Amino acid sequence: MIVLNSDQTVKDLVDKRGGIYSSRPESYIGQDVLSGGLRILFMPDNEIWKMARKLVHRILGVTAARSYIPYQDLESKAMLFDFLKSPDAFVDHLRRYTASLTTQITFGSRTTSIKDERFKEAFDIFDRSSEMIGSRTAALLDLIPALRWIPDFLMPIKKEGLKIHKRELRLFRGLYLAAKKGLEDGSAKPCVCVDLVKLQKEEGFSDIFASYISGSLLQAGSETTASILIGFVQAMVIFPDVAKTAQMELDRVCGDRLPSLGDMPDLPYIHACMKEGLRWMPGFMLGIPHATAQHDNYLGYYIPKGATVIINVWAIHNDPKRHPSPRQFDPMRYIDDQQTSIEAANNPDPTKRDHYVFGAGRRRCQGMHIADRSLFLAISRLLWAFDFERVVSSETGRDIIPDAEDVTEGIMSIPSPFPVRIVPRSTKRAEAVASAWSQASDLLDERGEWKAVPEDLLWTISES
Repeated sequence: MIVLNSDQTVKDLVDKRGGIYSSRPESYIGQDVLSGGLRILFMPDNEIWKMARKLVHRILGVTAARSYIPYQDLESKAMLFDFLKSPDAFVDHLRRYTASLTTQITFGSRTTSIKDERFKEAFDIFDRSSEMIGSRTAALLDLIPALRWIPDFLMPIKKEGLKIHKRELRLFRGLYLAAKKGLEDGSAKPCVCVDLVKLQKEEGFSDIFASYISGSLLQAGSETTASILIGFVQAMVIFPDVAKTAQMELDRVCGDRLPSLGDMPDLPYIHACMKEGLRWMPGFMLGIPHATAQHDNYLGYYIPKGATVIINVWAIHNDPKRHPSPRQFDPMRYIDDQQTSIEAANNPDPTKRDHYVFGAGRRRCQGMHIADRSLFLAISRLLWAFDFERVVSSETGRDIIPDAEDVTEGIMSIPSPFPVRIVPRSTKRAEAVASAWSQASDLLDERGEWKAVPEDLLWTISES
């Protein structure tokens, strides 16, 4: 196993030698058992993965990402209204926000409630899968392949994993076929699945393959963004001075109107808060492992074919030479950095890359430009509308300060539950939140879905 602990080694190997470092190590539970070999995240560097990567690149390009802004604007207003109604359930609201964004962009339909059966099913599957993939048993089965032949009744993780795979395939396939039917009857909205249906005629891939491409995007898009936002809320509780500084900038630029994406150039501190949030609580602490496709040599070291390569995101993000006082949430690190995540990832100088949440090389997330906008809208609007206050302990009378190092276990780590008091900054801001959602909801039908294709939303792939 090779662990990359510096930005320079990531640039030299994963970015510059992508042809060697773009495969994946075998993940028996994650790829074979839980997903029937179809999950893009764990696919080795083969022709199937290359086709999937090419398809995702076509349907999540910069133009497509820009066209989805109406979805992001609507869902951020819905999220604010959810916070206003029931602030104690903020984690659920953040997960619904990111899930609904992702279901709209991927399948063309909203997730209107945390109680949505599709939502509950998807996140139960994701949570169980994450636990199983990150388990010691899964690691042992990769280390000693002969153990895979142990009967299922002696290896319950296999039996349970196959059940989860069946549930997941049923969910993904149902969502994809619903989008396919919508295109046929004229009810579809622009989304990834509609683009896949159109490309299916050109490329000839199966419904199941398309279902797993779209389903993989659902999991990656919703979970990663939600974990970053939960970490950001925690940071605002631990570091209240940061929230105050951000709110001063928002008040100066936006006044009593809701921030928009057009304000981003005039809100450098908010943009820096977003970048610092990605650095401070990255979710994937060790990234997703890469593997070498052939032998290599680097700085005198021999790296064999098939070696597992870990990008130690946590170590790079907390390198004191790169980020002094790394556990301090300090947006001023990025106050002069106006790069998008894509621009930073493409920067030839590795010291100028802001974070590694979206991976590196040929395996990096192709939807990072969408994530940037979703995060900026959420962070700017939440800080504009609400204060995030510490809860006072009834036993000691002192403020309860969350422990930033207390995170959940699994392939993705998020803060463990923590107390916070979320209150509107003023009656006027609360009224503005309610008014914004009232106006936005006029565009929706009785099911909470768009009445018509939103203005400025483009059909990315034209009919052939």
